[in-house]
Amino acid sequence: MSKTTERGAVAVEFALLAPVLVMLLLGITEFGRAYNTQVTLSSAAREGVRVMAISNNATAARTAAKNSAPALKPVLSDTNITITPATCTTGAQVTFRITYSLATMTGIAGPFTMEGRGVMLCGG
Repeated sequence: MSKTTERGAVAVEFALLAPVLVMLLLGITEFGRAYNTQVTLSSAAREGVRVMAISNNATAARTAAKNSAPALKPVLSDTNITITPATCTTGAQVTFRITYSLATMTGIAGPFTMEGRGVMLCGG
């Protein structure tokens, strides 16, 4: 085979493999971003439930959760947060739940609904 024919074969092989490699790279990036968001939501829920269990103040708990997740875009709002029960009685469990819709960078899939949840005994 001549060098010209080999160069053409390499170009065709690259053209066939390049989309697969780009999709793999984008998939890894999206997974990493989703994992980071999940860790952030779990940490925010844990912080919110801690404040709720100690202070029995839902407003302070929501604020603590929102302040502990500043990197989320769009940021958390009160509509993303559910606290059950609404008041904390000593010895009872309180559940702090954050739901979030994660839009993808590529737009190929999604948006994905994600959730962070924290549970703690009241009156810590």
